[in-house]
Amino acid sequence: MEVRAVARYLPISAQKIRLVCDQVRGMDADQALTVLRFMPQKGAEFAYKLIESAVANGEINLEMNRQDLFISSLMADEGPSLKRVKAGARGRYKPRTKRTSHLTVVLREREEESV
Repeated sequence: MEVRAVARYLPISAQKIRLVCDQVRGMDADQALTVLRFMPQKGAEFAYKLIESAVANGEINLEMNRQDLFISSLMADEGPSLKRVKAGARGRYKPRTKRTSHLTVVLREREEESV
């Protein structure tokens, strides 16, 4: 069984949030939340909120055990870019690209090993 949560149109580039995702992918959900709480990156806050939401969805909607959940997939994809303009020196055109990203997390329950 798996739980999926998606956050779309986050105001951060996908490249920056992937650095955070690589740190916590494969961890237990509670351990990942602890690590993300103390990371200084901006993307850590977005990932923390999304994983916390996915854990709550699994507990409440699917009656999963919180201690058995782990992050099986955490992906950051590019969203649409906002194109803006800033005036430059001598009347020149300075384009600005404000990037967005979509973050997807999939939590699964650990299978109990049969002895």
